[in-house]
Amino acid sequence: MTTAIPIRPRERDALIQSLRAGVVPRLGQWHVQVGRSAEVQALVTDIDRLGHGGSAVRFVIGDFGAGKTFFLHLVRSIALERRLVTVHADLTPDRRLHSTKGQARSLYAEMMRNMATRAKPDGGALSAVVERFVSTALEEAQRTGTNPGQVIRARLAHLAEMTGGYDFAEVVAAYWRGHDNGDEQLKSAAVRWLRGEFSTKTDARAALGVRTIVDDATFHDHLKLMSVFVRLAGYEGLLVCLDEMVNLYKLATIQARNSNYEQILRIFNDTLQGSARHLGFVFGGTPEFLTDTRRGLYSYAALQSRLAENTFAGGGLVDYSGPVLRLSSLTQEDLYVLLTKIRHVYALGNPQAYLVPDDGLYAFMQHCASRIGEAYFRTPRMTIKAFCDLLAVIEQNPGVDWRRILSTVDVAQEGNPDLVGFEEEAAGPAGARGDDDFATFRL
Repeated sequence: MTTAIPIRPRERDALIQSLRAGVVPRLGQWHVQVGRSAEVQALVTDIDRLGHGGSAVRFVIGDFGAGKTFFLHLVRSIALERRLVTVHADLTPDRRLHSTKGQARSLYAEMMRNMATRAKPDGGALSAVVERFVSTALEEAQRTGTNPGQVIRARLAHLAEMTGGYDFAEVVAAYWRGHDNGDEQLKSAAVRWLRGEFSTKTDARAALGVRTIVDDATFHDHLKLMSVFVRLAGYEGLLVCLDEMVNLYKLATIQARNSNYEQILRIFNDTLQGSARHLGFVFGGTPEFLTDTRRGLYSYAALQSRLAENTFAGGGLVDYSGPVLRLSSLTQEDLYVLLTKIRHVYALGNPQAYLVPDDGLYAFMQHCASRIGEAYFRTPRMTIKAFCDLLAVIEQNPGVDWRRILSTVDVAQEGNPDLVGFEEEAAGPAGARGDDDFATFRL
């Protein structure tokens, strides 16, 4: 089933440790990728569109444990291979799209810290992107015999027409001055400003002479500026990946949720109306985050109409061109292939070192099916974790028969811990409707 492709020990250890912990591996993902070829192709089409000056926005929707985060990481790795710059972050209570207390700036700063390129896929690539912009400007200046500073200002001139673009250009010019004069402190201050790490305008003015900073109100504007800048640096565009969008669903007040949903609406409109170029967004969330008409995106009427799914895509027909991309469940065949790949990785690509035969894979799948039913392959996180645990026991106890220990493997059906308490809150006592409406009222 699996070709004898050798696996590097570093990749093997990273993959197995991540899978056993139930988290997405950052290295060697292609070794365990199965299924969902149509969904991947749809996102590849979006990535290619960014390189040709277009824009895109997608909402990747899937149940908890169904592989959304893995899918987003796979899309990011494809974008890096297509010479795009990627930024990504997980939303948390302290990082959101809209706020008045610094949470949006915190999200922007996290995204910039995670900026990645093909040469620096692990993040921290912002300085390298700025250096590449300066290097290309120096090459142009040498080729044309002009002053490098003039070339840089000429290339940044049209940024001044965008919101916040004048100070953005001034900060990049300050980086060039620090580069030219050997002033590392000035270069560091410029990178800090671009990362959104200045919290006050006073500090930014003292360090760089600019009057604005990246703040909650300019979150999206600076992403549009960054997409233009990475293009000037020689890349194809900017892809923004935001996961754990369910944290917006969990916000306590309807005002806070609607403010964040309004920011999503702005991103959606700017992206699809052509106001942003070479810029794409991929949001990862659960079905509740999308379709709940009380707390989810569907509670915001403007988004519900824009994100409504194609009514003609039914009865076995699919549509992967809309903004909402629902991850199809893995089939039993897909999970079998996935288990063979994990077994192959565990054996460092050596078929002679497989710890479990093919019959053992069938037996393991039947064991999981008897414990938790179809969930074992539809949301496979716990199944994969249990299989890696089984291989670890067999590896560390040579001579043990896998048949003897298979019955002791415990596989529990996984629920979404992010929504604990929300089901009860949604129902409420005696048919109440939660925190947004009156439950009952009696005199």
